[in-house]
Amino acid sequence: MQNESQITALLIAPNRDLAQEFLETLPQTRAFQILAELKNYPPAQTLEIRTRQLKPDVVLLDLSSNLETAVSLIRFIAGLSPTVHVVGLGTSNDSQAILQSLRAGASEFLYAPFELSTQRDAIARLRRLCTKEVLSAGAGAGASGKVLAFASSKPGSGASTLATQTAFALQRLTGKRILLADFDLAGGTIGFYLKLNHQYSVVDALQHAEKMDVTLWSSMAVAHASVDILPSPAAPYADPVDPSRIRMLIEHAKRLYDWVILDLPSVFHRTSLIAISAADSAFVVSTPELPSLHLTRRAMTLIEHLGFPRERFQVLINRADKRADLGTGDLEKLVNCPVAANFSNDYFSLHRVVTLGQPLGPESELGKAIEQFAGRLSGVSGAGKKGPAVAVREGRPALSPA
Repeated sequence: MQNESQITALLIAPNRDLAQEFLETLPQTRAFQILAELKNYPPAQTLEIRTRQLKPDVVLLDLSSNLETAVSLIRFIAGLSPTVHVVGLGTSNDSQAILQSLRAGASEFLYAPFELSTQRDAIARLRRLCTKEVLSAGAGAGASGKVLAFASSKPGSGASTLATQTAFALQRLTGKRILLADFDLAGGTIGFYLKLNHQYSVVDALQHAEKMDVTLWSSMAVAHASVDILPSPAAPYADPVDPSRIRMLIEHAKRLYDWVILDLPSVFHRTSLIAISAADSAFVVSTPELPSLHLTRRAMTLIEHLGFPRERFQVLINRADKRADLGTGDLEKLVNCPVAANFSNDYFSLHRVVTLGQPLGPESELGKAIEQFAGRLSGVSGAGKKGPAVAVREGRPALSPA
């Protein structure tokens, strides 16, 4: 909980009269801090993203509009990790609604007219539940690394290249523990580019996420140029992945590494949206061509619709042409998002390092730009001088560990 007196909550209430009646009691109970309201029952994916983003203690869920849909959402929320409690809201003390919601996994039930006397016991039980979980989480908490996600707006824009080379540049500059994970399960190329010959992939790590330990992890990851890598599978993997496993794997990686770099498929892909919800910062990679810029703007619209904080996102322009008529300000207007950096098209340097299976060094123009980008992320200059960590764009929150 964010403070001693209030339980943070996400309110989902298609029945607006019921919602208004409940909200009017908040000044008296002072029990709930409403972080956000959804006026319709959301799809499961949207609900998971909102809970990952907001991290509420509870979801206050209207049961009166459609009990069957509400019960289905309760079952879904009950399976999330970390735990989010559900409080059913009803128009009356309906025994059938109470029984179905509790069987599905709800923790409490409140009903109109939401008299204070009937709310007190339920609120006290909720506070005990939430306090217990905060203490439990705090007992296992430790230092954790920063997670950076790279996703393209249009396939082939170069997100894998920038993610990979940023990981190596961060390692050179900081000497820290770096993980590069290729979450493009159907078409990942990092293993191919780096000429890795490894028995395991990120799919194996996902399948063992709930029992992952240091010993198992050491057999899953492969080291290359001082960066640990979880490559994509050798054969395209098209089976659905449990979102909770993605979250568990990323949380485990944060405990082992100072920086976790996620190479994701297109930003519109379900896997990307789930992974981004667990990231500290996300970079959408676009080229300066109009179709790519158009899709980047659409991606920003989707991100806003899903409720992600916009300050978490920035755009990287790959294969930029210095002679182009569009400047950074023009590009930002086109994509409706800050542009963090521009990277030139350096085909020959990339072809050489891919042929050799080596990281791109700072000798080339592209390598130098990537190292400067990594330096701004980490607060470390190319000369190794440590400074305060800064975001890529001036005035934005710091990205690197304190």
